Amino acid sequence: MSEFILAVLLALVAMLANGEYLLGSSMLSRPIVTGTLAGLVMGDVVTGVTIGATLELAFVGNFSIGASIPPEMISGGVLGTAFAIQSGTGPEVALALALPIASLVLVVKNLGFLFVLPPFVHKADRYALEANSKGISRMNLLGGFFAVNLPIGLMVGIGYYLGSPVIEKLLDVIPKFIMNGLTIAVGLLPAYGFALLANMMLKKGNWVYLLLGFALVVYLKLSVTGITIFGLVIALILVGYSSFNGGNGNGSKGKPVVEGGFNEYDEEF
Repeated sequence: MSEFILAVLLALVAMLANGEYLLGSSMLSRPIVTGTLAGLVMGDVVTGVTIGATLELAFVGNFSIGASIPPEMISGGVLGTAFAIQSGTGPEVALALALPIASLVLVVKNLGFLFVLPPFVHKADRYALEANSKGISRMNLLGGFFAVNLPIGLMVGIGYYLGSPVIEKLLDVIPKFIMNGLTIAVGLLPAYGFALLANMMLKKGNWVYLLLGFALVVYLKLSVTGITIFGLVIALILVGYSSFNGGNGNGSKGKPVVEGGFNEYDEEF
């Protein structure tokens, strides 16, 4: 397969991963997904999954919170995986390439938010004044496509097409001690990613769940799958399991009860 076709396919992978603007939070943007798809395009799914899993651990705490926007992990995951497979190297090179690529593309993404998206937003405001819901939806889709989806797809495709020979030459001149350092970093960054995630989870009110998980592993010798099942059951109980089958967690089926107020489903007043 030619380099041009590979570049086009990788660009489409990046645009699909950015499809969360259209499809909602589908987790298509996560490195484990983009790495697998990039590996499929490059003809080495196993390496793609391996690199994607490594990058996923490094980016595990990579979420946008308020005005804080993390590095653009889609482009970093796709290009990092593609370059690593194309050069025949491992996750350490993919990680070394993914982080600077993600930071660079974030600049372009922010420029899209600042200069490309506002006209679509203002047009959507005018449609809102006219009560034109179809126009609002159209501006939402077009704004996301032209401000984020298309630019990132172009950057990934052009970056791979122009950058693969440069990357090969760069890898040839990198000293071995630097590559060894990157290998060590691959082992440390997943731990850092877990620490970022744990920092959000380790709250005073969560200690009882951590204690329960510890007890299940130490005394009952449960596997990770068993712990996951227990966690799922506890989560369903906490959110009200009956809400998943038509109830609302208080024994009534499909009839919301408002304490101290009017129940719209009551036939008697």
